[in-house]
Amino acid sequence: MHIAHVVVTLLAALMAGFSGTVLLMRAEWIVKALTDYSVPSSWWTLLGLAKTAGAVGLVAGLFVPVIGVPAGIGLVVYFLGAVVTVARARRYSHIPFPLVYAAPVVGALVLGHAG
Repeated sequence: MHIAHVVVTLLAALMAGFSGTVLLMRAEWIVKALTDYSVPSSWWTLLGLAKTAGAVGLVAGLFVPVIGVPAGIGLVVYFLGAVVTVARARRYSHIPFPLVYAAPVVGALVLGHAG
């Protein structure tokens, strides 16, 4: 296992975990954004749990790759769905935000298969 893979995976997990936690805690800024994007509030808990589960899966994947790969793929799909949601809400200047969260996950997946 390469140091770069571990560092990028931990960064991706921290970012996804943070994103999931602030959603589960209903931070004011995330509630406003999701409301602006017309994401039903009934979805918020599941979305937050999905991100936190993906974060845990990435860390577990450092020891059991069969867990980390699907967790990473799930997070990438999640954040691509977020891009679509933001675009549908016509908040084009917000599109980079989910991409910033997706980037280290993609990096972790790539680095995990490079070794």
